[in-house]
Amino acid sequence: MIEPPGPLAKNIIERDCDVMSSCLARPYPLVIDRAEGVTVTDVEGREYIDFVAGIAVMNVGHSNPAVSEAIIAQLAKISHCGFPDFFAEPPVRLAERLKQMTGYDQVFYCNSGTESVEAAIKLAMWKSHKQGLVGFYGGFHGRTLGSLSLTCSKVKHKAHFPAIRTVHSHYAYCFRCPFNNEYPDCGIQCAAYIEDVIFKRELSPDDTAAIVVEPVQGEGGYIVPPPEFHKEVRRICDDHNLLMVADEVQAGCYRTGTFMAMENFGVRADIVCMAKALGGGLPLGAMLSSSDIMDWPPGTHSNTFGGNLLASAASLASLEYMEKEDLGGHAKELGGHIMKRLREMQAEYPAIGDVRGLGLMIGIELVKPDGSVDPDTRDRIILEGYKEGIILLSCGDSVIRFSPPLVITKEEADAGLDRFEVALKKVIRS
Repeated sequence: MIEPPGPLAKNIIERDCDVMSSCLARPYPLVIDRAEGVTVTDVEGREYIDFVAGIAVMNVGHSNPAVSEAIIAQLAKISHCGFPDFFAEPPVRLAERLKQMTGYDQVFYCNSGTESVEAAIKLAMWKSHKQGLVGFYGGFHGRTLGSLSLTCSKVKHKAHFPAIRTVHSHYAYCFRCPFNNEYPDCGIQCAAYIEDVIFKRELSPDDTAAIVVEPVQGEGGYIVPPPEFHKEVRRICDDHNLLMVADEVQAGCYRTGTFMAMENFGVRADIVCMAKALGGGLPLGAMLSSSDIMDWPPGTHSNTFGGNLLASAASLASLEYMEKEDLGGHAKELGGHIMKRLREMQAEYPAIGDVRGLGLMIGIELVKPDGSVDPDTRDRIILEGYKEGIILLSCGDSVIRFSPPLVITKEEADAGLDRFEVALKKVIRS
């Protein structure tokens, strides 16, 4: 087998660099040709175990037959109808399914996660007649200008770009508490900061439309907050007449076990943003709310490709497959197994400072001997994992994320973790 990257991959990468914008960032030279289930094959025929799922998109696995058949059947009829201007049944059936699964009775379609957040921002401002927003440090909500105002994970995302009025608070990052407190004796000070500081010194609640929060922080480091955190955010919204927006783009669609990740915390947001796995591999975003909130008049917001017929068909097939196969239950069960194995590695390798996760949204934080972040070691492990045949990505300052397709078996997970441990040993002991 040719050691990656082989000549075919190098040729494609060289051509890519000639024509693609330099803003794209690839962590290693993987050139993908095809995939099935959790196995990705590069252009040289080398196989990899996928622990990324196209950035938490391919929850039903690559080349899922049910999804492919639904796309082909719809393609034979019509691929695009201009749904914002005309009527068609597939997007309506999907909205009815989402209503059944979530309880939200109104849906707005778009094409991506950042667009769903943009829609939520506009709806919150329209409904409240207020323009201020509260987000969280470490949060990632997209890169278009509205959602970028909320995004607060890396300064390079925001440099030189304007922002709408947004103030950021502290997420419940217990492993590195910004207040140096210990949970559960902290009183969830990170949430209290919103009322104690932000609403007194930076942004009046009378000027605040919404608090926008991820149930589990994704790009920020796969951070799972304690159960009280979202309950406290919900209380703050209720007490100050604010809308609570849950960004479920990465955590939704059963990745954490429940269809919406916020269900794990017993909290219901006013507006929900979804995308990624929702489209079964095709671009699809959705913003969900109740009819009493989403009562804006025709023409207030729209887009050409929202409710695309192929994406709607793929989404319906994907949701049906996830329910039929109980991928939520599988995510909880297998996530526990993966966490157990990673904690066993943590006991052997002190460079793993923390193991955290919910369902199949799992992260490990790499640390130096003094406990500080170690992005260099993290990046070297990811690169070595690629050489060993496992696809990994980073997040946060020093975290490796494990977000495989939800169809992954215990045998496939163990094989991938074996490869990961080989990579880990090579880097740690080099």
